[in-house]
Amino acid sequence: MRRLSLLMLLLLAPALADAQGRMMAFPCARPCPPNARCDYVRPAPCDARIERRSSTTRVQLIDRVLRYEVTEVFHNEGGTVGEADYMFPLPAGAAFEDLKLSINGELVAGETMGADKARGIYEEIVRRQRDPALVEWMGSGMLRARIFPIAPGEDKKVVVRYQSVAAREGDALRIDYRRGGDFALEYPRNGNFGTPYSPTHLLSTRTDGRMFVVEARGTSNDATVLLPLQRANTAGLSVLTHALPGEAGFVMLTITPPTTGVRASARDLTFVVDVSGSMMGRRLEQAKLAGHALLASLRTSDRFRLIDFSTDVRTFRDGWIEATSENVREARRHLDRLNADGSTNISEALRVALTDRGTTTSERLPLVVFLTDGEPTVGERNPDAIAALATRVFTVGVGSGVNAALVEQLALQGRGTAHFVRDDESVEAPVSLLARRLAEPVLTDVRLSATGVRLTRVMPTGPIDVFAGQDLIVLARYEGSGDATVKLEGRGRSGPVTWSTPARFAEEHRANSFVPRLWAAQRIGWLAAEKRRSGGTTELDGEIKSLGERYGIPTEFSSYLVLEPGLTIASAPAPRGAPGFGGSVPARATRAAGGTAAGASANSSLQQVTVTGAAAPASAAEARFESARDAAAQRDAKSIASLDGMLDRDRRGALAETRTIGNRRLSLVNGVWTDVRFTTALRLVRVKPFSPLYFELLHRMRDLPDLFALGDRVIAAGRAVAIELAADGAERVDERVLAGVQRDW
Repeated sequence: MRRLSLLMLLLLAPALADAQGRMMAFPCARPCPPNARCDYVRPAPCDARIERRSSTTRVQLIDRVLRYEVTEVFHNEGGTVGEADYMFPLPAGAAFEDLKLSINGELVAGETMGADKARGIYEEIVRRQRDPALVEWMGSGMLRARIFPIAPGEDKKVVVRYQSVAAREGDALRIDYRRGGDFALEYPRNGNFGTPYSPTHLLSTRTDGRMFVVEARGTSNDATVLLPLQRANTAGLSVLTHALPGEAGFVMLTITPPTTGVRASARDLTFVVDVSGSMMGRRLEQAKLAGHALLASLRTSDRFRLIDFSTDVRTFRDGWIEATSENVREARRHLDRLNADGSTNISEALRVALTDRGTTTSERLPLVVFLTDGEPTVGERNPDAIAALATRVFTVGVGSGVNAALVEQLALQGRGTAHFVRDDESVEAPVSLLARRLAEPVLTDVRLSATGVRLTRVMPTGPIDVFAGQDLIVLARYEGSGDATVKLEGRGRSGPVTWSTPARFAEEHRANSFVPRLWAAQRIGWLAAEKRRSGGTTELDGEIKSLGERYGIPTEFSSYLVLEPGLTIASAPAPRGAPGFGGSVPARATRAAGGTAAGASANSSLQQVTVTGAAAPASAAEARFESARDAAAQRDAKSIASLDGMLDRDRRGALAETRTIGNRRLSLVNGVWTDVRFTTALRLVRVKPFSPLYFELLHRMRDLPDLFALGDRVIAAGRAVAIELAADGAERVDERVLAGVQRDW
């Protein structure tokens, strides 16, 4: 077996964001001629092209210790033998265990020895074109594995294992992994844990023997999973903060209802379905399937009503109906017999649904699911007047001909959610999901408050209802810092319920950078709905535009700018300064969101770029429908995965050359990942990748590792200074200059 040399100088890594490794290919190595004495040299670059094929992370939780195993496969796409450096940043406090390299199809581990001896052995083996892997400590928690050779068409598999202690976030354990790839967490089935939750990804859970296996899906590079620690009679709370100096902080509060102590409320469920002439055909069949899904969610303690409307309003039986098996069967038969005909009397249907409730009591939770495809054509037609009737109304608007503003306002004023379905999409799917969400109400009229800090711009607004099996997610800005008490008040089936728990709000905390983006998405959705309701103002439009551009969220005022291949923004003026440390930025990097190059006028750059986004709507009604659909998805975004997934496929294609890292957005402009916050007004610092200065900046500025992981051609913007990675950048500076960069960042 070929020898694998391994050097590890330190086992405990200082703080650095965990990341997947990155392979950096070298020029082709020239072997030493036989019987000759020569130094190891590398000639001019060859066509070896090392690319990552896959990245898989498996994390096992045992006794609060997280055991990470990262498996990555690299492939040489070129035609000659290649050599590469595998860069791997360890997470804070991690203990490196081992690195294995595939040799002749077998994973081989290494051994620990002195640095000089290990390096000498490595270079001797390289001269013979054999298979060593040398792992060296590079400072700031960075490992470098030097791997040679990688033959043309060959795969190299690298497996890195390390361990860390699971951090606790309030009443949950926190598991992080960054920089993408497949991710799975295993934890014991008997570990007394609650249902895992992710603010970044969609999770699916399965069992494997004595373990639960949680797999993450989503477009976000950074994965965060919260695993609640079960508590019998009280709510669990996790508090994720993100705060920058001189700004109000952001907070994401995740409240997990207790598993015991609060009984689910009985429901009075009303399904109101539009059977006007425009619903004829597929729409009506889909609406019937949606009604069947709601009926399937009923429990014996529930009551229900079915209301169908066109020009007139009709009900299935009078008053409330007990959800017995026989009554539900009869209701299914009634649904199947419905026909489409007539006009659309929305106001009268809502009046019957909301004001003719019979004997509904405070112990029962009234819920209305309202499905329509049109405009009100009979009765009251004013959306505000109709929406004023609403309370706990969940709406489904079908097709672009629907009155999107009315569907939206009914849900907002009725403390429900709005769903918008295109003609070619399934109506049954969102209603089935809604039925599952509304299955078991645990708390109603929930309000959240805090003492010790001030919560502002809370999303969602107003009282909230909490249903079994769901976490309550609240996003807000906060003023003040330190120890605080979070208090939750609501009403359960047995009367008032109050929970309170201590929490700590950071004064400065750069982690959890997904929190500002989620808050901004919900805020934009709420502002867009308010604009449709009351009309736009300069302040309203300005806030929507500012939030969209800063956090990379599509709005009517912000879009993504993607350069066509070969185009440059040559007309933009270069920033101040001379080449080198603090020097000029190449014109390739001048770029900003919203259709304007950074530092240039709109007219000077728009002629040379292409704005890529969704195809223009065919009508004003379709435009309103799409706008309301996006806003509804934004208001409902509880994770980065759901936020990114709300974009249509054609719009996601426009994001191919953009990356969202935390709450920053970067665009690929002529090969340089450029922060959209970059402007020529910022002082520019040019740094050579992997130089002593590079690693010192990584150590001092905690958000740089995530940005620099994009590659060695990056421009990142801070508060008053920007940092560019460039091959001719500075390698060292004195402490005074370095402190100034840190201060201005």
